[in-house]
Amino acid sequence: MTTLDENDLDPTDALSSVPAAGARRAAPSAGRLKFCYGPMDCGKSTLALQINHNHARQGRRGLLLVRHDRSGAPQITSRIGITSTANEVGADTDLRALVKEQWAAGRHVDYLIVDEAQFLSPVQVEQLAELADDVQVDVYCFGIATDFRSELFPGARRLFELADELQPVQVEVLCWCGAAGRFNARVRDGEVLRAGDTVVVADTEPGMVESSAMPPREAEPTTMRYQVLCRRHYRLGHLGPATAQHGQLRLT
Repeated sequence: MTTLDENDLDPTDALSSVPAAGARRAAPSAGRLKFCYGPMDCGKSTLALQINHNHARQGRRGLLLVRHDRSGAPQITSRIGITSTANEVGADTDLRALVKEQWAAGRHVDYLIVDEAQFLSPVQVEQLAELADDVQVDVYCFGIATDFRSELFPGARRLFELADELQPVQVEVLCWCGAAGRFNARVRDGEVLRAGDTVVVADTEPGMVESSAMPPREAEPTTMRYQVLCRRHYRLGHLGPATAQHGQLRLT
């Protein structure tokens, strides 16, 4: 009987499904880039904070990042009341530099938690992939896939293209009719809007909104809000019999 020593295996052999064991040991393990996505109120921020808790209790050190949190503050907030301070990501923030700053301060970074990741730029998503590949940082991103026009956010699109793992958040969100809600409709004065600035953070009641065209922390009064709808009622612009009911959710 002929046996093969692992040193005799050619890792470049096109018939080999994986490199030889020796070749695998020679290569550094890469971090993971994971994107958990879903509509408003499916529990993305809650899951982000739970993952952070689970990793931290095992002695891993993480860095929490957020872009346009609903609170307007540099923190990750869950609608069930869990909150954690985070680093606000700006439009020009280099995420690699944030990690290097932690290293320079003597703090190791094992993983990143990124909430509202749909608002990242494609370049920032590429920086996250670079951190996962080159310095073995695990990256967990959470966000909405599509905007109020039912089109992919640029950041979400790049995450779909680059992430090692894509995971829809499994908590079911319902339209007013009882069907699965997947679309985040932007509503003003009882009408579903089909055009406008991609990034507008608004409450569900008359109040303040912030658009990407405004300087940070500057807002204007409006009656704009967001409502989760099924595809049919999103297409029809039908908000249901309880459009004045409080409790529908803002985009982020």
